[in-house]
This record gives sequence, C-alpha cells and structure tokens, in this order.
Amino acid sequence: MECVGSENDSKISNVENHTKEDHSDSTEPSECKIPKTDTIINDTSVEDEKVETIEVKVIYNKNKYDVSAPVNTTIADFKKQLQGLLGVPDSMQKLMYKGLLQDQQSLASVGITKGAKIMLVGSTLNDVLAVSSVTKQDVAELEKASNTKEPLCRQKIHRKVLDKGLPEDVMPGIKDLKESLPPVPLSGMLNKQGGKVRLTFKLEADQLWLSTKERTEKLPMQSIKNVVSEAIEGHEEYHIMGLQLGPTEASRYWVYWVPAQYIDAIKDVVLGKWQQYF
Repeated sequence: MECVGSENDSKISNVENHTKEDHSDSTEPSECKIPKTDTIINDTSVEDEKVETIEVKVIYNKNKYDVSAPVNTTIADFKKQLQGLLGVPDSMQKLMYKGLLQDQQSLASVGITKGAKIMLVGSTLNDVLAVSSVTKQDVAELEKASNTKEPLCRQKIHRKVLDKGLPEDVMPGIKDLKESLPPVPLSGMLNKQGGKVRLTFKLEADQLWLSTKERTEKLPMQSIKNVVSEAIEGHEEYHIMGLQLGPTEASRYWVYWVPAQYIDAIKDVVLGKWQQYF
C-alpha cells in the first residue's frame, strides 16, 4: 500500500511540475506582445495642442475692420494678410500699437490680445498715382510736345514749376559728372505742384521713399516702370526727372531740380542695377 501510494504521489508530482513548466513557457511570448502606451499618449497630446486665434480691429482711413489671426503671427505676415484685405502693399504699411510695430515681432510678443485696436498707415498704389495724375489739358500739352520733340524744360506743363526759379535749399548740382548716391536723402527738389520733395533710397528694403510735407510714400522699386530725365536749359547741372508709376506716360511723377551727377545712379538703382552701389 505504501509503494502504490508512493508511485501515485510521484506521478502526480511529476505531472504538476510538467504542467507548471509548460504554462511558464507558454506565457512568455504573450508578455512580450503587450503594447507600450506611453508614446501614444504623448503623441496625442501634441496633436491636440492648438494655437489660439484672436480677432482684432484694424483702423484705416477712419474705417474699422475686424481681422482674425493666430497669436504667433509675425507682423510681416500680418501685413501681407492686410494687403489682401485692404489693397495696401505690405511694403507701404506702418502698423501702430503702443508704438510702431516691427516686422520681426509677433502679435503675442507686443501684447496684442482679442479686441485690440491696431492703426494702419499706408497708401495704395492708386493713391500714389493720384498724386501724379494730370488733367486732360496736361495730356494734350504732353502729346503736342511729344509730336514736336520739344525739350521738357520748354513744355508749358513744366514751365509752371521751373519759372519759380532754383530752390534755395536744393543740393549742389555738378554737370558732366557721375556719382554714386549719397548716404543722405536727396532734398530741396520740387514736384509738379511746386511742393518740396525728398527722395530716400532704402536699398536694403528695395524701396524708394518719396516724401513731401504732407506724407511719405514707400514705393517698391519694382512698382516704378521707368525713369526719364533731361537737363534743364541754362541750368545743366540739374535735371527734370519723371518716375513712371503706372503703365502709361501719364502716370509719371515729376521731380524738378535733381542734381545731374546722381541721375545715372538713380536710374540704375530704380531699374535693378543697384548692387554696385550697395
């Protein structure tokens, strides 16, 4: 009886041991297949992160416009957005919010929040063209002069300004000499209305700043189609110069008493050869 019992106990023990080993072996692969959830949770949190969008009021020409943009939008990109909405070229915009905003700043970095009021100062190209617009009588005189090839300084439309004489504060002109643009703006000249004009060449921005007593227009160089000039009889050290701002000659913005030594440099800068002067 003891032997039988001993054999049975031994068999049962062996079977139990064998079963435990088999069970242990079979569970190892399942443990390796358990997915890691940490990475999935982290990826989801990143995807769910959203940039806040704010709505601000842009004030332009006494009108208010509601404009929405992400808070991390740079001022440069915001100007491009306004160009599409209002038609004012981004290069001709100034944005004011507690001071002048710089292109590299963002809406958030300057403290602009929902409902903030941003002042836009700028002009459309049509506004600039309107300054240089001519009357029907002027066009008729220009066509007549063109047909007879009359010098610019003898044409009636230009005599109105030239007859006022040489401005006292105009920069010195030098005949038969070519010079690079000076480091200071060209000043003391006159426009068609007889008002003072100052030309500032911003080569790093590829812009020409055309300033009068009333305002400053920032013209992209590529917006100027052509530049014409001619020496003034009796004052050959100075020129009459026309900046063509539109598709026709009627859109020329005339500047009088431009120092002759800078004429070639002005043409090269405006028409795309400015690198040699930079």
